[in-house]
Amino acid sequence: MGISNYKHTAAERFMRYVQVDTQSDPASPTQPSTMKQKDLSRMLVKELQLIGVADAELDEHGYVYGTIPATTEKQVPVLCYCSHVDTAPDCSGAGVKPILHEKFDGSDIVLPDDPTVVISTHNHPYLKERIGDNIITASGTTLLGADDKAGVAIIMDLAQYLIEHPEIPHGKIRILFTPDEEVGRGVNKVDMQKLGANFGYTLDGGERGHLEGETFSADGVTVTFNGVSAHPGYAKNKMVSAIKAASAFVSKLPRHEWCPETTEGMEGFVHPVSIEGTIEKATVQFIIRDFNSAMLATHEERLRALVTETAKEFPGIGTEFVIKEQYRNMKEVLDTVPFVMDNAEEAYKRAGMKAVRMSVRGGTDGSRLSFMGLPCPNLFTGEMGIHSKQEYVSVQDMEKAVEMLVHLAQVWEEKA
Repeated sequence: MGISNYKHTAAERFMRYVQVDTQSDPASPTQPSTMKQKDLSRMLVKELQLIGVADAELDEHGYVYGTIPATTEKQVPVLCYCSHVDTAPDCSGAGVKPILHEKFDGSDIVLPDDPTVVISTHNHPYLKERIGDNIITASGTTLLGADDKAGVAIIMDLAQYLIEHPEIPHGKIRILFTPDEEVGRGVNKVDMQKLGANFGYTLDGGERGHLEGETFSADGVTVTFNGVSAHPGYAKNKMVSAIKAASAFVSKLPRHEWCPETTEGMEGFVHPVSIEGTIEKATVQFIIRDFNSAMLATHEERLRALVTETAKEFPGIGTEFVIKEQYRNMKEVLDTVPFVMDNAEEAYKRAGMKAVRMSVRGGTDGSRLSFMGLPCPNLFTGEMGIHSKQEYVSVQDMEKAVEMLVHLAQVWEEKA
């Protein structure tokens, strides 16, 4: 049994949720990084309780937990459906004004609050596949927040549907809404014992039909140059400039390979994301990415060699090279439990889609959750043009995702 004769709530919920500013802050030491994320989380708890998710709760760290009770006597593995509430720091998420463009006809979408922001099929080829759909955008001065409030709205709609239809057999489903995914701390304080799930799925993907079971592996590297300060009027043979050393080091980085600007597909990269300093101390922060975890060490040794080369050019300079693990390719875990992806693929098929298995040139909460004991692929939501004023989502994509999740719960029940 699939979904039928149901008035979806995903679009209505989504358009309310995006109006709540939930932008996260990478510079904040708190959890969540911004307290305003809890504004939406509190709203979600109340709505879950109204739906009938009696145990819905918000904890001190900004996580929302809830349970859709099982409707079968079979012993079915507990599933977790997960999305994040925060929006990216890249673009303002304050004062979002969502606009519904009904029955999109393929023409350019000019956003009214800034007509220079135009969403076109030329720049967004996937839009060609969504002609006839209802498309939601922002108004031109902010991002939309489909990443990942589309996922949140889908899970909320799914919860309402399943609770209204107890005749559909499925196991226990745990709902998890996380903060701070956009700043890499989305699952730092998840209580895995409280969550109590065996397998999970994040709802944080893009195009309809995409099924993501592979991500980058990721490290962060901090390179520090320690110089010697002196009065500039009397600095000859005394001063050693950390700023100049750091600048010389960055200038050695390849511009035509080994960087995000020139890589695609399964290629990894090394990317400087910030540089700051004084004469005495200058620091360059890097992110290192590759689908092959073993290649991270290769990239890091190549980077370290450039640091050594630079130090030889600045006698008296000191250097530090610190590596911090960030996340690992979820495929390493998912390959040990192939049925997690197979069950999703079957659910896509039952919902009338051919699953397209994809690799993510990035990470998701599922990357970390997989290595925390919760194998967790990523499913589509329809969110597109993310982290920008040209962000959009198809209402029909969200509704198709709800249908797919209903089938997914049934597949797990049938195979238990």
